Amino acid sequence: MTAVDVVAALKARGETVATAESLTAGLVAAEITTVPGASAVLRGGLVVYATDLKASLAGVDAALLAAHGAVHPEVARQLAEGARTRCGATWGLGLTGVAGPDPQDGVDAGTVHIGLSGPSGSAVETITVGGDRHEVRHASVIAALDLLRDHLKIAQA
Repeated sequence: MTAVDVVAALKARGETVATAESLTAGLVAAEITTVPGASAVLRGGLVVYATDLKASLAGVDAALLAAHGAVHPEVARQLAEGARTRCGATWGLGLTGVAGPDPQDGVDAGTVHIGLSGPSGSAVETITVGGDRHEVRHASVIAALDLLRDHLKIAQA
């Protein structure tokens, strides 16, 4: 029900969201569109699976990517900001992580960083998910939507 909650809250506030997704490759945006009326709140999304696209499409600092790799909390924050600004949305979500089964650049499978960018600033949440690729990606989608939902409730209070 998280996507339903997010769409309803964004509609009630007259706000929008956009995504920049790496490990989820568009699954967050796809989940939002399962809700009737999602077109009123989803501005768009960037699938930035390749590291160079994180910089060229989403605006992630190339020096950050070179120094720390694609799976880093600050990369998630910059992905969220890039989604928000490039798509002209109120809120941006950015996801990067390792779905597995093998580690990537020394980062263990199941490590996921979720960035959020909004009118009052940004936040990053890091989660560790067990399971196979499907389970890691699915849990990442739910966590991203939960993060946005929780910030919408906070901003409303």
